[in-house]
Amino acid sequence: MSAIDTTRFRDALLEERKRVAAAIENLHEDHQGSMADESGEDAVFDNHLADTATETYDRELDYTLEENSEHVLTEIDGALRRIADGSFGRCRTCDGLIPEERLEALPWATECIDCRRREERG
Repeated sequence: MSAIDTTRFRDALLEERKRVAAAIENLHEDHQGSMADESGEDAVFDNHLADTATETYDRELDYTLEENSEHVLTEIDGALRRIADGSFGRCRTCDGLIPEERLEALPWATECIDCRRREERG
């Protein structure tokens, strides 16, 4: 396998980082206040039970999306650090090269597919 084009991956990671950060900002803008603030009511219990349930579900879904996006940002930042220190594209478990196809699919991957599968199997 030839040397990995880290410039291309760095550019792709930076672009993905911008996209994920914008998605998080959008989620923050959607939920700036409490549920009572959003519903315009003094108490959430004044709303119909189904409306409250829908608002609660939507908010929990957005929190889950935000948490996942923050995790992805952490992974992207880690990949950018590995590019900077020269360890990008090396498996953290076996120290072998991570195939470029895997990095194309998941540019923040820290393990080759074989080590990842072994880890998942326990």
